[in-house]
Amino acid sequence: MSAINGHATAEATNGPKGGGSPVSLRPDTLSSASKWQFTRDEIKSLVGALEVPFRPEVIEWRVINTAKNSSPLRGQVIPYANQRAYTDRLNTLFTPGGWTRKYSVHTSPNFERGKDRKIVAKVFVTCDLTIFGIGSHAATGEEWADDENAGTSAESQAFKRASACFGLGRYLYHFTGAWVDLDERNRPKKTPQLFAWATPDGWSRGLRPCSRDSSVVTNAPPKDNPSSEESGDQLVREIEQMKAKLGTYMYRGLLRQAKAWKPSQIRDLAEQRKTLERMQSAERGWERLKGATQKLSESVVSGVLKSLRITSMERVADLETLHKLVLRLEATVRSGT
Repeated sequence: MSAINGHATAEATNGPKGGGSPVSLRPDTLSSASKWQFTRDEIKSLVGALEVPFRPEVIEWRVINTAKNSSPLRGQVIPYANQRAYTDRLNTLFTPGGWTRKYSVHTSPNFERGKDRKIVAKVFVTCDLTIFGIGSHAATGEEWADDENAGTSAESQAFKRASACFGLGRYLYHFTGAWVDLDERNRPKKTPQLFAWATPDGWSRGLRPCSRDSSVVTNAPPKDNPSSEESGDQLVREIEQMKAKLGTYMYRGLLRQAKAWKPSQIRDLAEQRKTLERMQSAERGWERLKGATQKLSESVVSGVLKSLRITSMERVADLETLHKLVLRLEATVRSGT
């Protein structure tokens, strides 16, 4: 699963630069008069830090499906992080005294399980997670009662779901599952590669999962000989659709970066993915650009363009120039000049 699709957000992220922990905004460093009362901007910054992906080294992979009669054994895997990663993030941002959780447990015996329709009880655990000064969310986890770790599993699931309501770990819901070779113990032989947007570094650069990503995991096993050509054709179509969104200059400029005049000339699948990722980043950059220019007069915008030696916004043809222009315009908006 290569680092393919993602796009830049409309705002800079308050996450880490690289693979470290998010920047701490502990209550004792904030400007609010009360320790657990945050301003709207502070809440926005804290939620932004919660949304930053976990470091790749704490990510594990769970097999959710296996292909029948396949050789070698193939399985569909999705990434996850254990409870420690979630609690570490909350402690880093709010200190251990800045949040709390409460669990309630109940069971229900009226569930049919398996082909024999056996009635089996389920354990349900509800987690009420409160972050002082921000709010509370509750979520429920469940597990079959005949599992010896039912309580622990349901508790972990409930806590993670409640955390996702604040944005923590929510990015993991965008993964649809990747098919990989498994070893004799049903574990991935190789660790799948995370999407660029699913890393702290990619997130800090503004990459985000595309809307076409889904939290629904397919149950269909892969073909015996999955064709990369099909995926390539899909990527080519998506790249072609970006022309109307980016304009001719930026579109052609990013194709030139891939040493191509048209998308079909990009033969390497990884390069197709990188090109699409760059174009999606440019798309979000244009949105930020439009938002900034709407708040400035034409004369001010013209002055910014002149200072950067840009003849017109429509002729911007690379991400670096677009990035500089966006930052300069947004800084001008903030300064009120």
